[in-house]
Amino acid sequence: MVSRDSDPSGLPGTVTTAVKILIAGPFDVGKTTLVGSVSEIAPLRTEEPMTVASVGVDTPGSPAKTHTTVAMDFGRVTLSETVVLYMFGVPGQRRFWDLWKGLAEGAIGVVVLVDTRRLEASFDVLGELERQHLPFVVAVNVFPNTPRHSAEELRAALDLLPETPVVECDATDRSSSRDALVTLVKHVLGPDPSASSAQELV
Repeated sequence: MVSRDSDPSGLPGTVTTAVKILIAGPFDVGKTTLVGSVSEIAPLRTEEPMTVASVGVDTPGSPAKTHTTVAMDFGRVTLSETVVLYMFGVPGQRRFWDLWKGLAEGAIGVVVLVDTRRLEASFDVLGELERQHLPFVVAVNVFPNTPRHSAEELRAALDLLPETPVVECDATDRSSSRDALVTLVKHVLGPDPSASSAQELV
């Protein structure tokens, strides 16, 4: 997180605090969709077509899945007059996890998208974040046929600490996606991310 007096990239002059976060989760859970739905700039995407080489390696949640992120997604959203958020969506497949270390540098935490139709796909991702000691919140991406569970049930199923926030999110909806991002920022930095005490966390 950095402070600034002005930003030549078109941000309001009132912005004083920039916050970096990661968007993580298993393959085909909606990370690219979330970044695209909430970003106020044209998102940077590094997607490649899926080929026959991925059969049996990458199992999409939807048969309509034709592309996959191979490096990152990037977007930006202004949360308030003083706070701007930079989002880095990271690939969900294990073979890309070495990228996480570089992308996580300077990040305050992670929004982890999960799909309750295949919760087991999230276990490895959550375990890796715990090994890297990155704070996170869990956002359940609500698909049309998503089974609904209480936050307590999900916390138990995913073996989360009691203080880990669990929220629902529609990754296609800007307002819903923004709410999930704000949950992470408040969880890590408190209600006033621009305060000097919050800046010391990163």
